[in-house]
Amino acid sequence: HELPAMSSEPGGRGGGGGPAGGPPAAPPGSDTYKGWLFKWTNYLKGYQRRWFVLSNGLLSYYRTQAEMAHTCRGTINLSTAHIDTEDSCNIVLSNGGRTYHLKANSEVERQRWVTALELAKAKAIRLRNNQSDDSGDEEPASQSDKSELHGPLKSLASKLEDLSTCNELIAKHGAALQRSLSELENLRLPPDSGDKIKAVNERATLFRITSNAMINACRDFLDLAESHSRKWQRLLQHEREQRIRLEETIEQLAKQHNSLERACRGAPGLASATTSISSTAKGSVQSAKGEASDEDEETEYFDAMEDAPAFITVTADPKHHRRSGSNLSGASEGHPEDWNLEDSVFESSNQSSYNESTCKDLLPKKRRRTRIPDKPNYSLNLWSIMKNCIGKELSKIPMPVNFNEPLSMLQRLTEDLEYHELLDKAVKCESSTEQMCFVAAFSVSSYSTTVHRTAKPFNPLLGETYELDRLEELGFRSLCEQVSHHPPAAAHHVYSRRGWTLWQEITIASKFRGKYLSIMPLGAIHLEFHSSGNHYVWRKVTSTVHNIIVGKLWIDQSGEIEIVNHKSKDKCQLKFTPYSYFSRDVPRKVTGVVSDADGKAHYVMSGTWDEKMECSKILHSSHGSTSTEGKQKTVYQTLSPKVLWRKYPLPDNAENMYFFSELALTLNEPEERVAPTDSRLRPDQRLMESGRWDEANVEKQRLEEKQRAVRRRREAEAVEALEEGKDYEGYIPLWFERKVDAVTGELICVYKGGYWEAKDKQDWNVCPDIF
Repeated sequence: HELPAMSSEPGGRGGGGGPAGGPPAAPPGSDTYKGWLFKWTNYLKGYQRRWFVLSNGLLSYYRTQAEMAHTCRGTINLSTAHIDTEDSCNIVLSNGGRTYHLKANSEVERQRWVTALELAKAKAIRLRNNQSDDSGDEEPASQSDKSELHGPLKSLASKLEDLSTCNELIAKHGAALQRSLSELENLRLPPDSGDKIKAVNERATLFRITSNAMINACRDFLDLAESHSRKWQRLLQHEREQRIRLEETIEQLAKQHNSLERACRGAPGLASATTSISSTAKGSVQSAKGEASDEDEETEYFDAMEDAPAFITVTADPKHHRRSGSNLSGASEGHPEDWNLEDSVFESSNQSSYNESTCKDLLPKKRRRTRIPDKPNYSLNLWSIMKNCIGKELSKIPMPVNFNEPLSMLQRLTEDLEYHELLDKAVKCESSTEQMCFVAAFSVSSYSTTVHRTAKPFNPLLGETYELDRLEELGFRSLCEQVSHHPPAAAHHVYSRRGWTLWQEITIASKFRGKYLSIMPLGAIHLEFHSSGNHYVWRKVTSTVHNIIVGKLWIDQSGEIEIVNHKSKDKCQLKFTPYSYFSRDVPRKVTGVVSDADGKAHYVMSGTWDEKMECSKILHSSHGSTSTEGKQKTVYQTLSPKVLWRKYPLPDNAENMYFFSELALTLNEPEERVAPTDSRLRPDQRLMESGRWDEANVEKQRLEEKQRAVRRRREAEAVEALEEGKDYEGYIPLWFERKVDAVTGELICVYKGGYWEAKDKQDWNVCPDIF
């Protein structure tokens, strides 16, 4: 696109990162860099001129320079951003699901901005762990952060030692001088006065030299303290201003939200008509996006996604490509009965639909509950809670149960096993690449329960456990335990008599940023098949909850999953495409390729993380034409896709039961003989499920205070042991132990045994009193 000429008027059209319409930009490498750039807004308005400010590792933009005092249109954190250059004038900044497409007026201005952005990114990465509002003792800092912090502290400590040494010398020489003066006063005979006076002069000289040294040391100490004090005061003042500005913005949004709600309640006919028109016009895109419009109309569009998958699939005629000898058989709709070894999964293009009769045949032998009490409609003052949550970890914020669902994080972790039959089918695969397809489908299926589940699960108490014993009904038994409180970590172990074992230790890191909440699961998931010894390892992607303050909550998954078979070295790369308003792809899209140890692609995975996953066998691959971005796409010729996994339909009345699936409805069902630390016995969670939320909030506060008291006692014991020179082991998990994983080399909590034996004997002596 041809850019318009630069203008010196603040509201006029102009370009570049230079001083058009404003003060000159600071040189690259300084703490602040400002200037005008063109930002892509939407297909209607194209590139629009915006004032950009780069400061403290954050790139913010405004419509005009005057807006800097009150309204920021958007901010991107450079510490986790990717900086790319499309052509001589374009810059692309991407950070998770957010992408800024920028255009400078000239190549020189573009290069100045790129240099400033790269320098700011490098500095932001070094200081990233110090940007959180949390206390420093909760989160470890990087080596560079530690060196920058310890440098001034060592200098101050050294000056203090100099002062202490000088003080001792002054006291010593002062006492000697006093003794000499006393002796001089007692002298009566003049002949001895000369030597004594000489001694007094020598000691007075030493005293003066030492005093001067102390004065100089004091001056150095004062100068150093003042310089660092000014720096820390500037940083503190900046943080306070940022916090106040953010609080004012959120408060304004909350007030607007309340007025909109009152207006909707006052005109129900208009609200319903508007909703009908909106849903008809925007369809499924609006339901996935929530509320969206151009950022120039007070809200924002997501930029177009240009990092499309690096491959294209072309379906071949199945009549000319017959295949035999495959053990990946039967289209899995989530039902074990669909497995048929005589029907090749890649030969038939007919997709079998969800069979309700098959689902009924799979009802467990033990009758499980099919509903829970309806969710009550409680009002909540959102602003009073949210204004103190900016920048903090979700696990460190005292939240009322109004934000929760009546399940704990341990139960949500167990819910990943809802489509365990995919692993039962994978056991029967002789080919490791075919087995990888089912493992990949299983890894995606765990996200299907999150599409409507915007509520937060209960944070487990330290030592809390959860068992799911379905050995007789479904062939597996699962055990979870909360093994750490700060940072919160849960260990999980699943054994299946049908030939597989799964284990993991997951730590949830979460950040609330005003408009959205990012949830980052940390830790690897291990899956091993008993007969073949195939050992698969993968990690979860980032979940983002949008419209936290204003609008309808919706969840998106974004990132990449790499599944590795550490025995055969097969790999599967899965990409979860973040939602984009302008993308022509279906929302919640997942694509991937299964390749062997030599890098040869065998299967293409495609689908959505909320509905289904399909698998297509690759017959031929070739390199396609190079795209405008310079990326060469691979063209795969495949057989017709076959469905490996499809999501179960939700139960009736699910919208009033927290959108729980059939399995989720049974997770908190009371059960006998479980451990006294089991999540089913947690009183606040049980009260919430019964609809008694006020009582649940009181009980939740009691349990959290009880846990804090235990933690304080443990810290006191650690201090006492340290003073006595003894070792203090700290908290020891009940049923898990920390070991170095032989495959990944990471320290992970693995099941050490004993739980199911203790259950058989009903011997729970090792269980603490946490409820």
